[in-house]
Amino acid sequence: MNDVPAPPSGISAEGSLPNPAGAATPADGSLPATAGLAEVIVVSGMSGAGKSVAMRALEDAGWYCTDNLPVSTIIGLVVTLRASGVTRIALSTDARNRVKLDDLPDVLTILRNEGLLVREVFLDASTEELVRRFRETRRPHPFSSQGLSLDESIAVERDMLASFAERAYSIDTTSLRPNALRAEIKAFASAEPERLHLFVYSFGFKYGIPVEADFVFDARFLPNPYYDPALRPLTGRDAPVAAFLAAEPMSGRFLDDLARLVINWLPAFVADHRRILSVAIGCTGGQHRSVYLAERLGERLADLHPTRVIHQGLKQ
Repeated sequence: MNDVPAPPSGISAEGSLPNPAGAATPADGSLPATAGLAEVIVVSGMSGAGKSVAMRALEDAGWYCTDNLPVSTIIGLVVTLRASGVTRIALSTDARNRVKLDDLPDVLTILRNEGLLVREVFLDASTEELVRRFRETRRPHPFSSQGLSLDESIAVERDMLASFAERAYSIDTTSLRPNALRAEIKAFASAEPERLHLFVYSFGFKYGIPVEADFVFDARFLPNPYYDPALRPLTGRDAPVAAFLAAEPMSGRFLDDLARLVINWLPAFVADHRRILSVAIGCTGGQHRSVYLAERLGERLADLHPTRVIHQGLKQ
């Protein structure tokens, strides 16, 4: 992650961003025009849910990333970076900043009032999965120093972050491979804020339904390529599997119905000012049928709105 420059002092008495040192102050008290527009993504989430993976993905995508930033320093950092021409800023904060965490909504409101595009994303996972990850890596939970058990630490942290989780875009990483998480974070970061963006997920029911899904469809009734020894090691992206499923009339009818349902209701989501719509298609293991259908549905939707296909059960 990037080193944090020494920021100016905090918020002005009027509740606006302070001016960078040496910059001329406009009569209306706003930042000088040379500071430029900026986007800010604030990443938070449960310890062990993948914040480090998400921040590295953003850094790879060209964002200026700062990890575990105290809430009280966010304003000053953003001012300094804007003044130096940085326009894409990703900040990570978590429950370790519990003293000032309640101030975060006010801080982000100030940034938005100054014309910055501010988005929040929350990474979550089931308690059982978080326990498994901590035990597997043998790393202590940040709250373990308070004499709490692992389960108790997770429960306390979840309670502390509840308000952030309620207002942020949530990603459940319980059954999400790191490559799939990186793909989803990059897609979220690159989304145009004023357009509806579509995410089509394939997943395996035995690993759990994506919690971010607005629509969930079950493809387990279709013939399963898994039972063909020649197709078993392949995925729905491979031509032999695609040919197998395309030859099955039910696959085509099901795909037509899915596409018709989603496309018919897209105008309603646009009218409701929705920015993200997620469609999830599941089969047993998330390898063959759901992958094939997600790819085909994504192709049909791509001409209508920006569309990203994410396969939770595959290495992206």
